[in-house]
Amino acid sequence: MRKLLFITFSVFISISSQAQNKKQMIFQAEIANKFGDFITFSNDQNKQIKKIQINKKGVFKDTMNIATGRYLLSDGNEFTIVYLKNGFDLKMKMDAKNFDESIVYSGKGAAENNFLAKNSIFEEQTDIDSLLASPETDFLIGMDKKKADDLKRLEDKKLDPEFVVLQKKSIDNNYNSIVKYYKKNYEANLAKSKLNNTASPSFDYENHKGGKTKLEDFKGKYVYVDVWATWCGPCRAEIPALKKIEEKYHDKNIAFISISVDVDKDHDKWKTFVAEKQLGGVQLFADKNWNSDFMKGFGVISIPRFILIDPNGNVVNSDAARPSNPELQNVLDSLLNQL
Repeated sequence: MRKLLFITFSVFISISSQAQNKKQMIFQAEIANKFGDFITFSNDQNKQIKKIQINKKGVFKDTMNIATGRYLLSDGNEFTIVYLKNGFDLKMKMDAKNFDESIVYSGKGAAENNFLAKNSIFEEQTDIDSLLASPETDFLIGMDKKKADDLKRLEDKKLDPEFVVLQKKSIDNNYNSIVKYYKKNYEANLAKSKLNNTASPSFDYENHKGGKTKLEDFKGKYVYVDVWATWCGPCRAEIPALKKIEEKYHDKNIAFISISVDVDKDHDKWKTFVAEKQLGGVQLFADKNWNSDFMKGFGVISIPRFILIDPNGNVVNSDAARPSNPELQNVLDSLLNQL
């Protein structure tokens, strides 16, 4: 992976076997509202292994000779994990504007890939940030339960045995990586709370609408900061909830700021994503991405990350609730009622 940009169960951990069947596989799809003219398949090294052109109707069909394993299928900025194996005759239907929730497979290989499609939704709904902020005993109990739930979902005799083996290895690797991350960064998580009630680090970033915007421009208002990136699945999953929060509080004394930590080479991708998704609030692009002073000041090492700052520029919560968490509205209502 790149840097450990976020810890979530949607981390792409792919384990491929080297054995191949002589028979090739067929993959075809109908994609409504496609983002691009091509879809790509990448392996666990994030290396593109196949690029297929999609016609104007969003349809494509291709034959592949491929090693059995898990791959990343991408359409523009969106992606999903697929299980491919020679001998499969796989058909996918999807609406790219409702990417994960709309994916449905049919044909040989459908059972395994429908499992992965549904599993990605479970993963994005996992509140890993709460676990990472928990005491060690609670964290381990929560992780053990998550692992048990993941394994239980595999209890289907109709699934390809080779797929089950790969998926169990992925679950084990994911569990171990998150536990390792927790132990390494527990002190950093504790340090977040020490930032509360202190002066917030500032920023002065490029604004999607033009010019630059700094924290001081919002003095006198509460500021809810969303640190995200276009490639981050859990970040994208929060967008609908964030839009609803922005709409509810649009006439209140609070500003909603989204700061992208995409790398410089993805600057244009960020601009396009914000426009296509019609993202609201104030959309900013961090200089030096992860090495920006604001990110380092808040110890941002995983995303999505939400920060709440008061009208005087002091930190209310350096690790605030997500938009999808009902607790956020309770907090905002309480604070705004005090003004």
